[in-house]
Amino acid sequence: MAQTVAGEALLAGIVLLGASVQWLTGMGFALVAVPALVLLLGPAQGVALANCACGAISAVGLASGWRRVRPGAMVPLCAAAACTVPAGTFTTRQLPEPLLLLLMGGLVTIAVLLVMRGARVPALRGTKGAVAAGAVGGFMNSAAGVGGPPVSLYAVNAGWTVPEFVPNAQFYGVVVNVFSVTANGVPELSAGRWGTVVAAMAAGGLTGRHLAARTPERRARRLVLTLALLGGVTAVGKGVWGVWGL
Repeated sequence: MAQTVAGEALLAGIVLLGASVQWLTGMGFALVAVPALVLLLGPAQGVALANCACGAISAVGLASGWRRVRPGAMVPLCAAAACTVPAGTFTTRQLPEPLLLLLMGGLVTIAVLLVMRGARVPALRGTKGAVAAGAVGGFMNSAAGVGGPPVSLYAVNAGWTVPEFVPNAQFYGVVVNVFSVTANGVPELSAGRWGTVVAAMAAGGLTGRHLAARTPERRARRLVLTLALLGGVTAVGKGVWGVWGL
């Protein structure tokens, strides 16, 4: 009983933290929550839950910002993602859990380090850059639940400001997570756990909106990326330990 209560509390805390940083910075739920969800629920269920939660949060955020979406960039991004989402799902279904943890943790860690550096990549500019970012993001989203970093890198190389980036990232989040949920399925959670997730998402949204007006953007972004990096490295460590025992 105590273990069940602790598990529910941990799940609520992970989702609340992820939802808070998503509202605080416009992105970050998956980066912060996926490594912990994968460790708590397993790779398949953790990624599926992240896909559902990210899609829902993005849809709520997009409701007030859809007029600022840039179709010229989003159409090639989303079309490319639609092509690679099945490949990500197929890849994860072929691998044992330790290798999945290595893959997911590695993707998160590499993505965070690239975003931290604000990597300038000439290939991530224009329509070709949008296609490349969308393709990589679609694969990562269905395979590891983390599809935002390639879009973030595209935005950096396109010279977008934060107000320009947020609604477009939310639009991409809705579309790519619809594709990913279709490919990965809905997580098999009990009604009680779904209630915990929904309540934590709502509480996280309120917390994030409250903190957004009081936290400098740079500090918030650094916090999100630090948490994500720690989670990615932890998942890699558990994956290495599991592979060693195979």
